[in-house]
Amino acid sequence: MKRGLRAAALLLAVALGAGLAGCAAPAADGAADGAAGKTLTVFAAASLKGPFTSIAAAFEEQHPGIAVRLSFAGSSDLVSQLNQGAPADVFASADARNMAKLQDAGLVEAAPQDFATNVLTIAVPRANPASIGSFADLAKPGVKVAICASQVPCGAATKTVERETGVALKPVSEESSVTDVLGKVSSGEADAGLVYVTDVLAAGNRVKGVAFAEAGKAVNAYPIATVQTSRNKDVAAAFIAAVTGPDGRRILADAGFGTPGA
Repeated sequence: MKRGLRAAALLLAVALGAGLAGCAAPAADGAADGAAGKTLTVFAAASLKGPFTSIAAAFEEQHPGIAVRLSFAGSSDLVSQLNQGAPADVFASADARNMAKLQDAGLVEAAPQDFATNVLTIAVPRANPASIGSFADLAKPGVKVAICASQVPCGAATKTVERETGVALKPVSEESSVTDVLGKVSSGEADAGLVYVTDVLAAGNRVKGVAFAEAGKAVNAYPIATVQTSRNKDVAAAFIAAVTGPDGRRILADAGFGTPGA
């Protein structure tokens, strides 16, 4: 009798187990194997804030259970943080020079991929009180100009244009990121600032852009790579694929970025 009861109980347990297995929720579409519940930390150049915010939102939607944490700053500041041990999974720089610093230090995996390009433009207040119409106008007496510091990609590009044109600027401020330069202009603290074309587009009615032909002499390519110390390298690779894939390129193009090699 007891043997019969034990057998019946065993059969019931097997049946219940099978039923529960059949009711288990399927793995979410698009989620990387074992990636649910992970946080991906992305360090990205300040000029990427708009498009990367959109790309990250789409990535989270396609990969349920993964949260993307974005940290934006000047590329040189981000490199300093990574060299000091700041935890991150992906680094996207506004130029090759800052990415090369991490490569030399052995802090990025494999070869970085170029995913976008950008060029400088002149940002001025909507009323353009200093009547800026060219790069040379920035050197006129009394014109208050804000630029990026030379170690920042937009600052390095500014120095290149100065060398190519022979026009030496005397800025009233040198900022650690391109968004800080834009802030000086939009607040009226500067008559003009050298920023990327994408920053003027993102600023809407706060400023207007003054294009100059010499900007083509300093085109910045943007590389992206997985950080060597990342604990989420599979998810990092998936995010990079999202940035470099068709949807990522479309979002970047809508924000005014160019395509490498185009």
